[in-house]
Formats: sequence, structure tokens, C-alpha cells
Amino acid sequence: MSSEKIPPKEPPYKDRGTNDFARGFSLLSQVGISIVVCVLIGVFLGRFLDQFFGTSPWLLLIFSLLGAGAAFRYIYDLFKRM
Repeated sequence: MSSEKIPPKEPPYKDRGTNDFARGFSLLSQVGISIVVCVLIGVFLGRFLDQFFGTSPWLLLIFSLLGAGAAFRYIYDLFKRM
């Protein structure tokens, strides 16, 4: 046998569960915030254009749906990258 010392094994990463929890929580909050922001941008833009053109609820409805569509498209792209 050689007199060479074998380094001790490193213990497994103890905080692995915490890291996974933080990563999952971050992803979930990003999804929620992106949905809210996209829809709110659509609502505010639709309300502004409705007041500007006098086409009351139509542009609000159209831009609200476009905002929801943009939110789901963003979420689709986000999960596709993973």
C-alpha cells in the first residue's frame, strides 16, 4: 500500500432542497407577474385608446385579449427554453 492519503469524500450538497425550492418559487412568481403585467398593459392601452377615439369598450376588450395572449406566449417561450 502506498502512503498516499486519500482525500475524504465531500458530503452531498445539504441545501439542495432549498435551492430547488427557491428556483421553483422564482419561476412561479415570474409566471404570475408576467401574466399580470401583460394584461394590465393591454387594459391601460385599451382604455387610453378608447378615450382617445371614443370607441368605448371595444379597444379595451381587444387589447385585454391581446395582453392575455402575449402573457401566454411569454410563458410558452419561457417553458420551452427550460
